Amino acid sequence: ETFETLIRLAENYTSTLFCNAYRNMAAEATTRVQEFFTDVGLFIFGTEVSTEEFVNRFFDTLFPVVYNHVINPGLTDISVEYAECLRTVRRDIRPFGNVPKKAIAQMGRSLLSSRTFLQALNLGIEVINTTDHLHFSKDCSRALLRMQYCPHCQGLTLSKPCMGYCLNVIRGCLANMAEVDLHWRGYIQSLEELSSAMSGTYDIEHVLLNFHSLVNDALVQARVNGPELSEQVKKVCGPPVRKPTESPGCSFDQNKDNQGLKMFSRDGEETLSNRRKEFISHLRLYRAFYGGLADQLCGNELAAADGLPCWNGEDVVRSYTHRVVGSGIKAQSANPEVKVKGTDPVISQIIDKLKHVIQV
Repeated sequence: ETFETLIRLAENYTSTLFCNAYRNMAAEATTRVQEFFTDVGLFIFGTEVSTEEFVNRFFDTLFPVVYNHVINPGLTDISVEYAECLRTVRRDIRPFGNVPKKAIAQMGRSLLSSRTFLQALNLGIEVINTTDHLHFSKDCSRALLRMQYCPHCQGLTLSKPCMGYCLNVIRGCLANMAEVDLHWRGYIQSLEELSSAMSGTYDIEHVLLNFHSLVNDALVQARVNGPELSEQVKKVCGPPVRKPTESPGCSFDQNKDNQGLKMFSRDGEETLSNRRKEFISHLRLYRAFYGGLADQLCGNELAAADGLPCWNGEDVVRSYTHRVVGSGIKAQSANPEVKVKGTDPVISQIIDKLKHVIQV
């Protein structure tokens, strides 16, 4: 939603440029602007489109409009056939100088980083949702029942499990989840690196909200070089061929999406960059979530405090005497409380996806 608002606001800025400074061609130009930012959105949200292709297409389709109203204005518009010729020659005669090339470089890098970041976030949501709905094995369920409810059968309602006993049971039950730990840490580090790559010159907020400035530079260059460009066009396309209709004026609502102005104010705290940094800082707190979940559960609520009598699965004792195993699948071979058979295929799939994001 934040990216969608940013795209709409950048489109608003660019369309407003035409309405304010180039009103006679605003209606035609706004259509090109809308098409361009539709492509921006499609790219960010995962559609396989080329940034170079849609940036070039924008300037290709803009050139006939600029020629018609700025370089060689007439009482009526140029014909469809003549406009098509102008679109075809735009890349050869370069009416906008290096602006399209600059736009391609900025858009390519900033949009790709943003798309990758969004895809990584969606994967993070998938990982959390999947691990949140994992089914416990029968061995785990029996061990949990024994740990939590068997004392009640003996009237020991106030006795909590010994810490070591609790850790063995919970680590056995969460062994598959603990396998995610290393890759989850790498995933968060990758998000941090992606976030850093999205800062500065290639920050998507900076690139999109300043696109109108690039467009203005392109229009100024075309106007300054108008006579020379007009001669170049004549050599390839011939003299202008016009049709008996005139373009409508600006019909764009400049107040549209102005509520987004405050959220994306360059001077305000609520910039996309700041919100992203805040999110990463918050996520960093959960770097060890999967590896330390068993310890957290036993330490915070399930197990008895050190020194207190506790339930060991058979009786209330002073201390738990069995070996306490570590986290993860391999460590469970020595677990005296829970039998763990092997890695869950669902967990293996999640790990593969996390590895892919880390490699990207």
